[in-house]
Amino acid sequence: MTIRLLDALEARRAIPQLCAVLCDCVQGGASVGFMLPFSKDEALSFWSATIDAVERGDILLLAAEHDGEIVGTVQIGLRQPPNQPHRADLKKLLVHRKARGLGLSRLLMAAAEDAAARADKSLLVLDTARGEIAETIYEKLGWSRAGMVPDYALFPDGRFCDTVIFYKRLANASHESLSA
Repeated sequence: MTIRLLDALEARRAIPQLCAVLCDCVQGGASVGFMLPFSKDEALSFWSATIDAVERGDILLLAAEHDGEIVGTVQIGLRQPPNQPHRADLKKLLVHRKARGLGLSRLLMAAAEDAAARADKSLLVLDTARGEIAETIYEKLGWSRAGMVPDYALFPDGRFCDTVIFYKRLANASHESLSA
């Protein structure tokens, strides 16, 4: 298994694999911003916009490869308001159902935290559906629960979804003195 940071060109070449991962996750019921029925065209539109953001430097995109195929991804949203230069949003941790149980979520999260620290971020924030396996994964990886918002989003089938907000401080401490 390999975790790689994709640049825009690499991501464009990988669009079919990226679309396959996203489609599988949505069809599997993951609350990642999309509703059923979910089409390949919707996946293509999402990845095209994401790759444009990678090209602008607004997002870092990491991919997990298994047997030469992308089977997982995670994003780090770098662009923040001027009063939050130290913070990034961890977004769209996606692992294809055929690759689950291989430890890819753990590897993707570790790589994302490392990439965020290299990008001079000292705080990561994410949200996830309450009661889903991702909630347990984030807790096991040392993320702190900030709270829960009821009925925050919908699952792809239309049911309401409570959302848990997590954060993690990174070892990168370069922004600790910003207010000093």
